[in-house]
Amino acid sequence: MTGSTPSEMMNLRLILVSGKTKEFLFSPNASAADIAKHVYDNWPMDWEEEQVSSPNILRLIYQGRFLHGNVTLGALKLPLGKSTVMHLVARETLPEPNSQGQRNREKTGESNCCVILSLILPELGEARQNVPPSSLFSLNEGTRN
Repeated sequence: MTGSTPSEMMNLRLILVSGKTKEFLFSPNASAADIAKHVYDNWPMDWEEEQVSSPNILRLIYQGRFLHGNVTLGALKLPLGKSTVMHLVARETLPEPNSQGQRNREKTGESNCCVILSLILPELGEARQNVPPSSLFSLNEGTRN
């Protein structure tokens, strides 16, 4: 899109999986569902190969997260008068909101389990306090640390 973005609008640069991009202007009150409907109704001619059958399967991804239909651009605190990049994908369903939290815990290594060394290494008896870290097992990965 040429020129500057009006100060009361948000410019969204939408990227398809194919890498094709297009820019659209929206108000801060536009929801993810409104954006999907607008893009579907104004499908760019050069996106013809990626045409979908319904706006209901278009999903926006912003900063690695799927946006649910009622989330507005204003709620995301996107800057007015600026461009923001989002991905647009065709997907029937969205992941559950809690599944992202589980994935984050897995990435950071957080765990809700505890390890009792006397159960894992009973053969060490009284010497278990001096066990070198290299001989401990990680229950999450099933490998030695």
